[in-house]
Amino acid sequence: MNQKIIIIGGGAAGFFGAISAATHQPQAEITILEASKQLLDKVKISGGGRCNVTHHCFNPSQLITNYPRGGRELRGPFSRFQPQDTVKWFTDKGVKLKTEADGRMFPITDDSQTIIDCLVNTAKSLGIKIKTQTFVKSIKKVENQFIITLKSGAEFQADKVLIATGSNKLGYQWAEFLGHSIKTPTPSLFTFKINDPRIKNLAGISSENVHIQLKQKKGKKLEQQGPLLITHWGVSGPAVLKLSAWGARILYENNYKMELIINWLPQKNPEVIKAELNQLKVNHPKQKVTNYNGYNLSKRLWQSLVDYSLLNNDKIWAEITKKELEKLAMELTRGAYKIEGRGVFKDEFVTCGGVSLKEIDFKTMESKKCKGLYFAGEVLDIDGVTGGFNFQNAWTTGWLFGQHLISSI
Repeated sequence: MNQKIIIIGGGAAGFFGAISAATHQPQAEITILEASKQLLDKVKISGGGRCNVTHHCFNPSQLITNYPRGGRELRGPFSRFQPQDTVKWFTDKGVKLKTEADGRMFPITDDSQTIIDCLVNTAKSLGIKIKTQTFVKSIKKVENQFIITLKSGAEFQADKVLIATGSNKLGYQWAEFLGHSIKTPTPSLFTFKINDPRIKNLAGISSENVHIQLKQKKGKKLEQQGPLLITHWGVSGPAVLKLSAWGARILYENNYKMELIINWLPQKNPEVIKAELNQLKVNHPKQKVTNYNGYNLSKRLWQSLVDYSLLNNDKIWAEITKKELEKLAMELTRGAYKIEGRGVFKDEFVTCGGVSLKEIDFKTMESKKCKGLYFAGEVLDIDGVTGGFNFQNAWTTGWLFGQHLISSI
């Protein structure tokens, strides 16, 4: 008798799980149930509509360092299916990927529809049934069978169920009903809302190498270094997004109201900066401080920090007091900014939290609490930083689910 497999969720993890299942167990009857009209909606909007498929990091030990939660658990799975395998899989299907300077990988078409068409067409060619606008109301296990009841009242029976619902609350509820504990879902990968005169009216200005840190009294130091972008509402950019991911839980616990320490010149020691400012005072005594920027900073950012540090922004270098010079040095290297909330990261979003990883067998993605139940993708308490890492989690965990079916018949 052919196995009946139900995939709940028509996103990246759901589709890849279904395709992997059909590839490894071609006799199985596989059905994807998606509540909305749109399949693969996150794939559609990822990377500004280009789809950041994965990241050019082919070393599993290095790859896992990009996951604030779940990295340790993914070490084994990545030794079996990693970005290199993802690239080969899509290439074999006729979809070539390219690598950008920062390691992100996109289809050469720069169009997410290329990835969507590949996944949907592959699923259909394998005989996978795809049902949209199919709202699952409940999942129950009766003896060795799962009963999936729809909002319409219709029912599906399944031997195995893969929950790949991303950050949808219903996925967490079904997991909890079937015996799992849930780590509180909170946002990850977001920008910081900051209302501060030092960066007001500087929207669009960026710095390529900035060090930022969340100020806290105890606990592991949370810091990042990299590009930062000043926006109309605060700050964004790779450094901010990465810090928001690693600090997702503590920021949530503090209601997104914490102090952010910004070092605009991390390549130099603060004492060196102070000595260099003193030297500027000696070498350019008659130059206006706001007009003479001795560092690789935007002119407008330099002027804003000078205005904030000096009692009179018309001062020449010779007129700067020792106290003002120390204030300017501090603003350049240890400026404190109040985070007043979180902003969005375009239309993309990632969730920290989900099904407890202790309750999952990462060799198979099967539940340790409920035999025949599997999880893949973001429904798990796994999240990566920006750069294609969250999709790689989806591809890998989905692939493992299907691959396991060979030995589970």
